[in-house]
Amino acid sequence: MRIVRVATVPFFVLHHLRSQLLQLAEAGHEVIVVTSPGARAEEVDRLASVRFLPIPIARPIAPLSDAAALWRLFRLFRRLRPDIVHSTTPKAGLLCAVAGWLAGVPVRLHTFTGQVWAELSGPVRWIAQASDRLMIRLNTRCYADSPSQRAYLIESGFSTPERLRVLGSGSLGGVDLVLFNRERLGRGARETRERLGLVPQARVITFVGRVTRDKGIVELLEAFTALRERVPEVVLVIVGPLEPARDPLPTETLDRLRNDPSIRLMGYDPSPERYLAISELLCLPSYREGFGNVVLEAAALGVPSVGTRITGLSDAIVDGRTGVLVPVKDASALAIALVELLENESGRRMLGEAARARVIQEFDARLVNALLMQEYTSLMHPNPGWTIA
Repeated sequence: MRIVRVATVPFFVLHHLRSQLLQLAEAGHEVIVVTSPGARAEEVDRLASVRFLPIPIARPIAPLSDAAALWRLFRLFRRLRPDIVHSTTPKAGLLCAVAGWLAGVPVRLHTFTGQVWAELSGPVRWIAQASDRLMIRLNTRCYADSPSQRAYLIESGFSTPERLRVLGSGSLGGVDLVLFNRERLGRGARETRERLGLVPQARVITFVGRVTRDKGIVELLEAFTALRERVPEVVLVIVGPLEPARDPLPTETLDRLRNDPSIRLMGYDPSPERYLAISELLCLPSYREGFGNVVLEAAALGVPSVGTRITGLSDAIVDGRTGVLVPVKDASALAIALVELLENESGRRMLGEAARARVIQEFDARLVNALLMQEYTSLMHPNPGWTIA
């Protein structure tokens, strides 16, 4: 099969789709990746057995550049005649749905990884919601990366059950258990702690993700202040890019991130597993999330998570068994959960081991990728009597 995978930015391809793309290529399929040029695009170009074709796709609404990207995608699909076009990320999803439909691509797919409109209001929210509805209407089939996200979209009237599926237990690409291996990473733990300037007794809580308001950073810092009164040796490590143009943090929050001696602001790092491997807990207090794959990555290393009780994270974290869920935007509840887990080493260890066992059983990347390949095959060669929605 000739398969075109499209995402808005190279980072998404590298962080979420790398093992999936390589496994598809190893299975003998022709894999073509389309994403914007720019930061880290050269790494996408170096992926073995994968062809890279850059097309600029703007993340914000940009009518002129969006029209240009749509035209380029349409021409590309007409020239390549792919069997399958599969998009992820909102803007790429909308443009691919339209271009793929116009170009007559036989199988057009999109995977939702969260609803960008969840924290929006006014006309921008309406436009984002209309985009999701159009994607579901024009594509052959769509997927949600978590069961609760699928249920939310169906209950909200965006899709019928037949047109929106979840593969396996969810997630976009599972976890690479070779990369997120605690025995391997444990050998470099001392070096990582020294590089961060941690004293031997330091206790580490880590956040991995975009450093924006909707990731709960404001509440995280408020909870961290309360936590330090009970556990003074705790250190907060924040791994991820600052995005001042999208949902910026308050100035006082940014100042503290940069100046608090108990906080390590690392910026984007292509190897977040090094920080997770030295952590007692992962904290992800998001307002919205698709699945929260970093929860699974931490779990693979035996690190439990504290997250918010929202669509997506409620699938990634089994409350009370692999981590703890707290109400969204509730810094007090977040602080209580962090204190309780830091002060209960045996309980924290039990959660971490249960989380790791669940990842190995349900979210091994090889398993998740095999399910996707089965889906591709069934869509291209449906059994008699099957109806493709």
